[in-house]
Amino acid sequence: MTDTASWNFPTKIFFGAGTAGKAGSVLAELGIGKALIVTDPGVRDAGLLAPVTAGLDGAGIGYQVFDGVAGNPVEAQVVAGRQAYLDAGAAALVALGGGSPIDVAKAIALVVNHREPLEVYDDATGGDRHITEAVPPIVALPTTAGTGSEVGRAGVVTLTATGRKTVLFSPKLLPRVAILDPELTRTMPPFITAATGFDALAHCLEAYVSQGDHPLCDAIALGGIGLVARSLERAVADGDDIAARGDMLKAAMMGAVAFQKGLGACHSLAHPLSSVCGLHHGLACALCLPAVVRFNLGAPGLGERFAEVTRLLTGAPEADRCAGALTELRTRLGLGAGLTAAGVDPGVLDQLADDAIEDGCHRSNPRRCSRDDLLGLYRDSL
Repeated sequence: MTDTASWNFPTKIFFGAGTAGKAGSVLAELGIGKALIVTDPGVRDAGLLAPVTAGLDGAGIGYQVFDGVAGNPVEAQVVAGRQAYLDAGAAALVALGGGSPIDVAKAIALVVNHREPLEVYDDATGGDRHITEAVPPIVALPTTAGTGSEVGRAGVVTLTATGRKTVLFSPKLLPRVAILDPELTRTMPPFITAATGFDALAHCLEAYVSQGDHPLCDAIALGGIGLVARSLERAVADGDDIAARGDMLKAAMMGAVAFQKGLGACHSLAHPLSSVCGLHHGLACALCLPAVVRFNLGAPGLGERFAEVTRLLTGAPEADRCAGALTELRTRLGLGAGLTAAGVDPGVLDQLADDAIEDGCHRSNPRRCSRDDLLGLYRDSL
């Protein structure tokens, strides 16, 4: 008897410059009369609300704006957003921003009709089985090109009870529609472009080498790596390069589709670096990924996969060069030399390792990780 599998990619995606205005017609087709826009002050101040609200106005959709998302998502933002949703009389959410507003929108959608403490829904403890009630529809418009949360079934929020970044996962949290408009990413400064782009790269790479058999995810992951190799440095160098911006939106989306196969140790390391040390998630991935690749090269049967990644990044199919190629790319992007240079105190590494082993991402890493392995990877990333 052979193994069986189930594969699907259900999100409807609109792509192209100027597509942000489609949010109104999308909601109208869903029969929505009023929506809550979830965003952050930076998006608002950059004027990125305008094309979205113009589309809503044109379709006769009422809306209120909740811009109380700042930095890495925390539970208090979800609580405030739920109240804003109820006060607005909304029936849907429009998530406009980077991964943080989109993740907060997903968590708000969850708690509209699910009233248990958020830690009950922790994916690491099988919390998805408690997500049983209806969830209002989400339309997601990313303004960064990294997380791919617009096509993902998970949201990441730091919970008050644990102080840890926690994954909330369910197919119910998948946005109904994703609108990828490269015009919305033009205002990203070079550092954010680089850091979010490295996050997309980490998603693709970790998915490609993760445990399990998923040929669709593998092919999509390789396609995403190729787009990053072609366009990330161009997007950092010239924010008005719409073709490069479009490639990076595609790569981010493809990374999030691919990692339904699984992620790996890099993300288990990166999550505590954000919740404990306040590092940008993409930067944390960039600083840890080379060490994780070196560690994973010790797993059997992965040489060909790492050689293919290196070929896409450098043109040379050499597995042993993969970690070095990632470090060189990180340096060219101006993302720093290591965790120490990023301000991480070596004295917190034990705490970080305690949190990292509790993070579920390393469970699909191609090489089994102990708590001491993760501590060693932090040290190798200093």
